Amino acid sequence: MYRAALSRFRALKGRSVNLAAVRYATSSAVVPLDTPLESVSLPPPLPDYVAPSETKVKTLSNGVKIASEQLPTPAASIGLFINCGSIYETPISSGASHLLERMAFKSTKNRSHLHIVREVEAIGGNTSTSASRECMAYTFDALKTYVPEMVELLIDCVRNPTFLDWEVNEELQKVKAELEEVSKNPERIILEAVHSTGYSGALANPLLVPESALDRLDGSILEEFITENYTGNRMVLAASGVEHEELLQIAEPLLSDLPAGPYPEEPKSVYVGGDFRRQADSPSTHFALAFEVPGGWNNEKDSVTLTVMQMLMGGGSSFSAGGPGKGMHSRLYLCVLNEYQQIHSFSAFNSIFNNTGLFGIYGSTSSDFVSKAVDIAAEELILLAREGAVFEPILVAVSHIMIKRAQQATKSAVLMNLESRTIVAEDIGRQILTYGERKSIQSFLKMVDEVTPHDITDLAGKIISSPLTMASYGDVVNVPNYESVSSKFRAKGVYP
Repeated sequence: MYRAALSRFRALKGRSVNLAAVRYATSSAVVPLDTPLESVSLPPPLPDYVAPSETKVKTLSNGVKIASEQLPTPAASIGLFINCGSIYETPISSGASHLLERMAFKSTKNRSHLHIVREVEAIGGNTSTSASRECMAYTFDALKTYVPEMVELLIDCVRNPTFLDWEVNEELQKVKAELEEVSKNPERIILEAVHSTGYSGALANPLLVPESALDRLDGSILEEFITENYTGNRMVLAASGVEHEELLQIAEPLLSDLPAGPYPEEPKSVYVGGDFRRQADSPSTHFALAFEVPGGWNNEKDSVTLTVMQMLMGGGSSFSAGGPGKGMHSRLYLCVLNEYQQIHSFSAFNSIFNNTGLFGIYGSTSSDFVSKAVDIAAEELILLAREGAVFEPILVAVSHIMIKRAQQATKSAVLMNLESRTIVAEDIGRQILTYGERKSIQSFLKMVDEVTPHDITDLAGKIISSPLTMASYGDVVNVPNYESVSSKFRAKGVYP
């Protein structure tokens, strides 16, 4: 058949022939294209507008919130989100959140670890856990047909861990190996240092298990930590891709007997700023300049403005693994990475919490250029807060064009992330923990569109009016002293 078709094509190739016309002319019965096919019924046309799925929430008598959003997908993502993290740790329980992250989905009162692994594998599921300073998150992904099994296993693993001695000791050894790897990651060290240095109080607690706690942590400390913090009024069961009534029927009996517990006030944290330096054998010098973001997530307008501001600043590495051109539209790439070949990486970062946060610039360069790189970072932050700065090829300041691009990039990133059912479940859980409800994506996009150049310069001015937090790692001999960098902002009249 293929040979005959090829011979026909070769025969036609030597002549100037319209193949479509030949096919049309040789057809014995030409049927108009709008003729309905027999025994074929067409599906109804899609509507011009499809209303977004509604997030439904129910609060149980003990304070547990069960929330879900139906999605047209064959799979579901379910997560338990708990208002608990390293900020709730005491000197005795320091590092408990990190160890609990590793102890997730281990042996429970009803299942061995092997049993759990086999159950998850049998339904083709995927589990994950994350511990942050303000939230513990346990998630389970699988097909919708297994929602009852997913919910029951997830709640069992969170509520009924046994913390067997040998499992705890095994994970402590893995934590020790993880800490050794982190010690070789300068960026991780710097970002952890700006928290421990910039804050006094709960937010200064380490996110990772301190080395001094490796010999102290055990199952009894973890059990006490869970009993005290894993209470009903601090917990949200969030799901994406699940009918709300179905989720309630399965989860309510499993969570209704959980003690409500007193809702504690969030441990106090005071931003103080400061200087962190660690001399190390490193080919590069890494540094960060950071300031407080007042209000955190609870100040919605400023948190949205900050999101656009970070997208505007951007930055990255001098070599982009994503290919040529990645990030070249951002301000820090254009006027720093593109201009100074001595700088290896240079990017804006933020770390936002419920009531406060950090915003700054992280960079790495050679030791002999670090003084200049710190000056550049300080100047970029000052320029960001300068009203009416001019857009020039070398001096890239706040401009309507760049802000518009940053707004579009922000919306694009958020909307693409929300295409993931796992992120949708996480978004539901974290928003309910923070705001008591899930705010609509339309309201967020509207706030992004309303960000103006004045909003950015005004927020930047507030941010860099707080005390400076400075951290450096590597060959820190040539890193400018704290007072000289801090004085740059005072000299510009940014703060007294």
